[in-house]
Amino acid sequence: MMIRPLLTAIQFLTVIPFPKSFTGGEKELEKCMPFFPVVGLLIGIIIAAFDHVMGFIFPPLPASVMTVIAMTAISGGLHMDGLADTADGFFSARPRERVLEIMRDSRTGVMGVLAVVFVIVLKVSVLISLFPPLRPGIIVLMPLAGRCSFVVMMTALPYVRREGGLATAFGAGKSWLNVLWASAFLLAAGWLAGHWMGLAASFSALLMAAMFSVYCFRKIGGYTGDTLGAGCEITEIIPAIAALALMGIVF
Repeated sequence: MMIRPLLTAIQFLTVIPFPKSFTGGEKELEKCMPFFPVVGLLIGIIIAAFDHVMGFIFPPLPASVMTVIAMTAISGGLHMDGLADTADGFFSARPRERVLEIMRDSRTGVMGVLAVVFVIVLKVSVLISLFPPLRPGIIVLMPLAGRCSFVVMMTALPYVRREGGLATAFGAGKSWLNVLWASAFLLAAGWLAGHWMGLAASFSALLMAAMFSVYCFRKIGGYTGDTLGAGCEITEIIPAIAALALMGIVF
């Protein structure tokens, strides 16, 4: 049955809890990677609906802030935490092993704080600037793109820590077919959300996920849970940035 892997993916990627009898252990984690794009789409629809309601209550700036807060809160802030840890490690100018130690440190440094602030400010600013007819579709694409980046990174890269982590449970489920499926799913959603502009925004997000994977490989030789979170946050912004850039060219 496909329902258990789907619920396991929802539980893994969001703060939505399910009873243990509804989900499963590592065997279900191995099967749930193909459902990451589906969960990303569900998150996007929820956030877009939330943004629509906020638009009726607040002016554009506070409405956009509320939407970014909801986008962060639905994952429990874990991806932002991963972004902060990754920034602290990657920009420390230390050897690989020391970078991994810094990323594990629960304390957040200057680079981590700056990365989180920059990402939040950038998300709010691009959402405010999007044309209202295009905004709902792009908001749907943002969480979807972020969760597709998980599939790209976990398939293309090895897990680098010596000791096992939760992310290692997906090792047996690695397949480039999952990447192909996630890419097709994101591109199709982009076309439905904004035709050629949405398609270009989705393609830009996939390109960013690939580029960040290469960057992680050069820095630490693979991925960790922190770099997955960082990749999600960075890729999540790209559909909005790409759409905004195309708006400037077209209009």
